Amino acid sequence: MNKHFEDTQYYLKRAGSEAKRGIKEELEPVQERVERLAGNEDEPEEGRLDSIKSDLKKIQGRAEGEAKEAIGEARERVEALRQKRAAE
Repeated sequence: MNKHFEDTQYYLKRAGSEAKRGIKEELEPVQERVERLAGNEDEPEEGRLDSIKSDLKKIQGRAEGEAKEAIGEARERVEALRQKRAAE
């Protein structure tokens, strides 16, 4: 595998890793809230469950956007490295 593919693979793995960490960080408060609700009540109120679902959808959308942005930035960096090496 040539160096360009190795660089691309590295940056894509890193972008994926950062996206995973970001998603985990964003979901921690929601997960704690769900666990607290599930553990303390027999049946959560219907509005609360809808609120949690809505929060999860928003976070998912934001995480997907951030992951796409991170991948785009990684691609830009790889392209910049390619151009720099081509110029050398």
